[in-house]
Amino acid sequence: MAKRPTSRSKAPSASNAVDDPAQSLQAFDLLDLQQFTQEKAYSPAASQDFHLFFVGRDDVHDILKYVLSRVRVSLYLNMFGYDDAELNAILMAKVLDPTVTMLITLDKSQAGGAHEKALLDADRQHELAAFNTHFAIGQSTTHQISHTKGFVADGKVGGEGSVNWSAAGEGTFVVTGMPGGRGYKAQNNTQTIFTDTDSVNRFQTELIAEHMVAQNQQEQITPDPRRRQRKLSIAKE
Repeated sequence: MAKRPTSRSKAPSASNAVDDPAQSLQAFDLLDLQQFTQEKAYSPAASQDFHLFFVGRDDVHDILKYVLSRVRVSLYLNMFGYDDAELNAILMAKVLDPTVTMLITLDKSQAGGAHEKALLDADRQHELAAFNTHFAIGQSTTHQISHTKGFVADGKVGGEGSVNWSAAGEGTFVVTGMPGGRGYKAQNNTQTIFTDTDSVNRFQTELIAEHMVAQNQQEQITPDPRRRQRKLSIAKE
């Protein structure tokens, strides 16, 4: 991986830019995220295309908000633990945007929560596929848990690690930008953010494959009448 010659600082910017269309990932640089580290700076020897963050030390919640809220083109996501109201709100703002292509995959054993229900309700009400959003709940190819915890945003930025989307999984920052305080919770978790083109492309391909497996499993359990109607229409032609 390429090495960063200096640890130049960048001006901090808001972590959640979901309502600011001028903010995107088109000019994203990993230096954008150093503001959320405990040191507020990277080492001069840090990689230009990969960085490792630590729950309980770095503000992983704001790191995820920063990247996900700036999605403007596409999001491919598979998340095992999906229990973060703020991140869910960011995604829900994207699912009904027809200019954003989204594939969301969630694990079957974890899919009984309020946020999964919100996605299911939105799919029933709006038929999310009409908005270029495809949502599936399932398992691995061999019917084990779907334990992937990662995403590719706009085909440019990847994220992967042991972090589940939950208060303890990401670390609850009671004092903004600082760990600690009454009620503070933090699991031992890591979060990587990477921009290496090969890794981004390979991970996006894997996320699509995992989504297709979950989608097929879902279809076998509850056939989609809309898909059956489309097949009949094609057959008549």
